[in-house]
Amino acid sequence: MIVVPIKEESDIVHARAAAKDVARKLGFGLVDQTRISTAVSELARNIYLYAGEGEVHIEEHPDSHRGIRVTFIDNGPGIDDVELALKDGWSSTKAMGKGLPGAKRLTDHMEINTQPGHGTTVTIEKWLAQ
Repeated sequence: MIVVPIKEESDIVHARAAAKDVARKLGFGLVDQTRISTAVSELARNIYLYAGEGEVHIEEHPDSHRGIRVTFIDNGPGIDDVELALKDGWSSTKAMGKGLPGAKRLTDHMEINTQPGHGTTVTIEKWLAQ
């Protein structure tokens, strides 16, 4: 597993590059590598913008699906309404509101665990075609 701490804006680039490299090594084509790295960039940016800091864990999917799993962990304010946060254009700030819904569209699976006031963990997965 690769762990990328997110403490400053440049760490977003490091997380994006690490995820793309793992995806390439696992056999993803360029289009899927780009989908994965874009989703990672969006979600790592959310950590930086909304929580201030956190971590990105990048690993080969450990279960029956062959692919990549990326987990984003922070101890920020959490998400009050996950369903609302997944709607295109909604943002708790003046951002564009594309991060969570965009990442969900770019991947095969997304799971969000959050508790307001106690942080958020988002896990995304992209699977290799069988």
